[in-house]
Amino acid sequence: MMHPSAESTTSSPSAALTAGPGRDNGRPQPPEARKQPQERRHHGDVFVDDYEWLRNKEAPEVVTHLEAENAYTAAVTADQQPLRDAIFDEIKNRTQETDLTVPVRKDGWWYYGRMEEGKQYGIQCRTKAADSGDPAVDWTPPAVEPGTPVPGEQILLDGNLEAEGKPFFSLGGAAVTKDGNLYAYAVDNAGDERFTLRIKDLRTGDLLPDVVENVFYSLAFSPDGRQVFYTVVDDSWRPYQIKSHTLGTQVADDVVIYQEDDPAMWTGFDLSADRRHLVVSIGCSEYSETRLLDFDNPDAGLQVLVPRSERILYDAEPFTLDGMPKVLLTHNKDAVNSMVSLVDLAEFAQPLGEQRWDTVLPHDDAVRVNGATVTATHAVVSVRKDTIERIQVLPLQGLGTAAQGAAVEPDFDEELYTAGMGGSEYEAPLIRLTYTSFFTPPRIYDYELATGRLFLRKETPVLGGYESSDYVAAREWAMAGDGTRIPLSVLRKANVQRDGANPALMYGYGSYEVSMDPAFNIARLSLLDRGVVYVIAHVRGGGEVGRKWYDDGKKLRKMNTFTDFVAATDWLAASGWADPKRIAAMGGSAGGLLMGAVANLAPQKYAAIVAQVPFVDPLTSILDPDLPLSALEWEEWGNPITDPEVYAYMKSYSPYENVRPADYPRIAAVTSFNDTRVLYVEPAKWVAKLREATTGSEPIVLKIEMDAGHGGASGRYEGWKDRAWDYAFVLDALGAAEVA
Repeated sequence: MMHPSAESTTSSPSAALTAGPGRDNGRPQPPEARKQPQERRHHGDVFVDDYEWLRNKEAPEVVTHLEAENAYTAAVTADQQPLRDAIFDEIKNRTQETDLTVPVRKDGWWYYGRMEEGKQYGIQCRTKAADSGDPAVDWTPPAVEPGTPVPGEQILLDGNLEAEGKPFFSLGGAAVTKDGNLYAYAVDNAGDERFTLRIKDLRTGDLLPDVVENVFYSLAFSPDGRQVFYTVVDDSWRPYQIKSHTLGTQVADDVVIYQEDDPAMWTGFDLSADRRHLVVSIGCSEYSETRLLDFDNPDAGLQVLVPRSERILYDAEPFTLDGMPKVLLTHNKDAVNSMVSLVDLAEFAQPLGEQRWDTVLPHDDAVRVNGATVTATHAVVSVRKDTIERIQVLPLQGLGTAAQGAAVEPDFDEELYTAGMGGSEYEAPLIRLTYTSFFTPPRIYDYELATGRLFLRKETPVLGGYESSDYVAAREWAMAGDGTRIPLSVLRKANVQRDGANPALMYGYGSYEVSMDPAFNIARLSLLDRGVVYVIAHVRGGGEVGRKWYDDGKKLRKMNTFTDFVAATDWLAASGWADPKRIAAMGGSAGGLLMGAVANLAPQKYAAIVAQVPFVDPLTSILDPDLPLSALEWEEWGNPITDPEVYAYMKSYSPYENVRPADYPRIAAVTSFNDTRVLYVEPAKWVAKLREATTGSEPIVLKIEMDAGHGGASGRYEGWKDRAWDYAFVLDALGAAEVA
C-alpha cells in the first residue's frame, strides 16, 4: 500500500484522477464520499450524519475511498515534492545520525541507546559498571563517542532487526531484573498500541518461552525477578488491569493484581523509587486513588491510601525515612495548584480528617507542583513557575519539620527553558536532569545533591553550522476578549524584520493540562530559515499558567481554548511580525480539535491549516462509551450522554457539526488508519463535509498513513518525511518555499 508521503499514484484505485470530466482547470478533482444519512438522537436533538458509514474500516468501500484520498492528496500536492525533499535533507544534514545517549546507571550496569546512520530505529545497549567505592568515580558515566565501540558493550535489543519485514515497529515498555540477567520488552508491529511482551536471557541471548500478547505500556519485574508486571487494556483501549506473569508458567494463569471497572478511570503502575513497593495509580483528571503492594509482604494485598471518594487528585511516593515507612504526597487537598506533604504510612488507616499531613512544599498561587520523588538522601520536586518547568531539591533530613532545609533550584541562564528529571537511581549521589530551550539543543546534566554542582554530560550536537545566536525566542502576550492575558512564545530568525511582511505559523494545543514547553526542534529550523515567524499560543486548557489555566479551558469553558487562539492570531496579525494574509495554523490530536474549531470560527484569518490526527468529531465519539477511550474523556469535556447542557455546549463547538458555507482556507488533515486515540474516521468525515460546504477554491486534503498509529509512521526517517510533508504544505500556502 502506498505510503502517504509518496507521490506516485500508479497504484491508486481512484477514478477521480483520470483526464476529462474529472479535472477542473487542470486540478485533480477530490474523491467524493457518497452520502448515507444516519440520525443521531440525544436530549431531543437530531443530528443527521451523512458520512458516519466511513467508520467501518473493514469495508472494502471505505478502504478504497481512503486510498483514493491519498491518491488525490499526492496528486494535488505533487509540486511540493522538491520542497519536501529539501526539508528532509535539511533535517538529515543537521542530525548526527550516529549518536549515543548518555549512559544511565541501574544496579551494576550502565544502560544507553545508540543510533546508526542509515538505520531507522535505536539499539538498546549496556556495559558493566565499576564499584570502586568512590562515589564520584562509580557514578560518572563512561565516555561514549559516536562511531566508537564501547568497551564491553552488550546489545539488549536492536530495533532494526526487530522491525525487519514488519509494516510498523514501536518499542513499548522495557525492564531488567535487579540481578541484570533478564530483559523484558514489548513490541508493537501494527501501530495500535497493543504490544507483545517477550523476555530475553541476557546471559545467553535466548528468548524465554514466555510470550504475552496484547499488553499496554509499563513493565516491571518483582525484586526477585520471578514475576513481571504489565498492564492490559479493555475493548475501549482503556488500561484497566494490572497483571502479574510468573516466569515459566502459562499466560492463562497470570494473576490480576488489580482491575478497575469504572470506565472513566485510567489505571497504571510503577515501582517506588526504592523498589520496595508496586504503586498502582487509578485516576482521571480530577481525582485519583493510589494502592500499594509491599514486596516484603505481598500476601497483605493492595493498601489504599486516599480513597477516590475523597475526590483528591494526588500522586504518592512511598519510602523509608529514619526507619519509618513514609509517603511523599503531591496533592490538591485545599491546594488548587497542588502542594507536597509528608505522611506516615500508618496514618492512611485512619479517616482522612484525623490524619496528620506535614507540609513539605506549601501551596502557592504562582507555582504549580507537578510531582515529587525521592532518593536515599533528598526529595526532588518538579514545579512550574512563570510558565517554566523547573526542579527543586530538598534534603530528607528534617523533611516536613521545622528543621527542614530550604529548597534549592539548579540555576540556568535563559528566560525560556525546560528543566526536568531525566531519571535517577535511588542510592545515587546525584540526579540526572534534562535541559533544553527553543534554541539550545537538549543537554544532559548530572546534579550533585550534596554540593549543588552541575556536570554537563552531553549537549546534543546539531550539524550544518547551526548557531543558536542566529535565532530569537521571546515571550509576548495577547489579550483575550474577557481580558485574560495569553502567553505566547514567538520564535524567529534574528535577521527577520518587524515590517508586517513575514509569513507566520501559529501552533497550539490547549487540553489535558498539557504544556507546550520550550524545547529544541531541528525540523522547525527549516521554517525559521525561510523567514517564518513561529508562534506557540499557550491557550487555556493547557497547563502553562497553573491548574486554573487548565480548568478555564475544559468542560463548559472549553470555548476559551478556541477564542484564545483566535485572539493570539489577532495579536500576531497586528504585531508587525507577520503579514496578516500569510498566517497558517497547526495543531495535533486535541490540538487538531483546536484547528477544526478555529477553521469554523475564523476561516478568513488563516492561509492554511494543518490538523494532525485531529479530534474533530468529539461529540459523536464521546457519546459512544464503547469507542476507544471515550469514557475517559468525560472529565475533560463533560458527559454529553447524561447532561443535556454538556451535549448542547459540545455541539456548539464540535468542528464536524459546525462546518458551514464559508471560504475555508487550504486545509490538510493528517491521520493514521490504526490510530486508537483519534480514529481515522473523524478527519475522513470532516474533510468530506468541508469539501461539501466550502465556498472557496483552496484544496482540502486527507493524508492517511495506512500502517501507523497515533504517533504517525514508525522509524526516524519516515518521521522526518512526515514533518517535511506538513511543513511543505504550510510553506507552499504561505509563499515561503525559499530559504530567506
